[in-house]
Amino acid sequence: MVQGAQKGSHLTLVLMVASAAVGGTLQYGYNLAIMNAPTAFIQTFINETFLERWDIQLEDYQVTVVWTIIVSIFSLGGFTGALIAGPMTIHYGRKKCLLLNNLFLMSAALLALTSRAAKSFEMIILSRVLTGINAGISMNVQPMYFGESAPKRFRGAASLSSAVFTAFGVVLGQVVGLREVLGGESCWQYLLASNAIPGFIQLLTLPWFPESPRYLLIDRGDEKACIDALRRLRGCEVHSSELDEILQEQAEIRGMKPSRPWELLSDRSVRWQLISVIVISSAMQLCGNDSIYFYASYVFKEAGISEDQIQYATIGTGTCELTATIMCNLLIERKGRRFMLMGGFILMTVWAVIFTVALSFQSSFSWMPYLNMTCIFSYILSFGMGPAGVTGILPTEIFKQTARPAAYMIAGSMMWLNLFFVGMIFPFIMSGLSEFCLVPFGATCLSSALFVGFFLPETKGKSLSAITREFQKLNFRDGGFQPQHQSQSYRGKECLSTAL
Repeated sequence: MVQGAQKGSHLTLVLMVASAAVGGTLQYGYNLAIMNAPTAFIQTFINETFLERWDIQLEDYQVTVVWTIIVSIFSLGGFTGALIAGPMTIHYGRKKCLLLNNLFLMSAALLALTSRAAKSFEMIILSRVLTGINAGISMNVQPMYFGESAPKRFRGAASLSSAVFTAFGVVLGQVVGLREVLGGESCWQYLLASNAIPGFIQLLTLPWFPESPRYLLIDRGDEKACIDALRRLRGCEVHSSELDEILQEQAEIRGMKPSRPWELLSDRSVRWQLISVIVISSAMQLCGNDSIYFYASYVFKEAGISEDQIQYATIGTGTCELTATIMCNLLIERKGRRFMLMGGFILMTVWAVIFTVALSFQSSFSWMPYLNMTCIFSYILSFGMGPAGVTGILPTEIFKQTARPAAYMIAGSMMWLNLFFVGMIFPFIMSGLSEFCLVPFGATCLSSALFVGFFLPETKGKSLSAITREFQKLNFRDGGFQPQHQSQSYRGKECLSTAL
């Protein structure tokens, strides 16, 4: 173990991030995006299936309802995945959990591939449920894996790479969904099954990388494996300060079992951490950004974009978010989490107002559709600059190891339930509110910005103990009992020093 700074190579960490993300959060973005291109074709398939089986010709609104179920059931699958992700990470570890997660994905791809030949839209629905479970698990486990594996100065950037790969997945799904690729009438079943390819890449590459060092030491008590993992991920000998921080957390939670979600809900010492995670995770979906990917055709049609240009305009939405998340990755360790979150929500509020005004005067000016499209792109760009990336980092940074899986379960559950809710009502908001369709989402963004400004402390570059002390000021404002944690285990330090 070395005392001072020693420069190492982070190549292993970078490759590990890429391997985990390709089969992880990339899948979330990819599976959001690929459902837009075959909308008309699958709706025709649904109608033909009803006609062939039961000799029933569905009305347009009935087809829309079935299609909405196919799209939104992905969110309920994600909710299920978020619930089982916590127990899976505790039992199997972060890396193995991501590998096992591909069982859901491969089953979903097989169902999607054979659904057309079987003339069964129910197989598409089941496929979307399994795909959602896969995405729900990866959206919880991957940021946890990255946050626990990266050094403190790169913790934000490593965790934010989950958002970068989500945005890349969106762009990839939009490109693959072009009519010239797999978005045509004859290929939609291959488009829905194409998510198996990133899964295969992860299965081939991720086994070669180490498990989370914090999981190995704190959860498994395997000192040697922790040290080996740190050496591989840092590309040099392990710094004493980094080991000391892990040991301090281990000492503070010694003898404590992993928390269950309902235990966190009744634990006053994490009250404001939990409120923060619930509010920010809910706002990430209630802002309506991800629903724009589900229903991009509806949104751009409302904005006045011609039918033949919509598929290309849709690619612009994903490109905007990808660009923004990369910029956020570069800025987050300089500007901090709080600044990026609050700034992103404020900008989204501004663009929602401009979009509403532009839609109101759409018939008055010929150039107004282009302003509408600019507003949509800017709204997504603002989302990528803050909420898209920072939200996934928070549970890793503000909860201890024993509470982290349960915190991610709660955060993931809120995100997926709200995505399901917004996904179900989004088409009806578009038709019912017309030019005021973004007003509810703008109000959500403004409320979220105010919450972050008043209640969320900055976490950039701080240890977990320092962040916890910040939250204790909110949790125990009335001077109530504050739990005292035991001091760091020096015996553990000596053992690790000997091992090194």
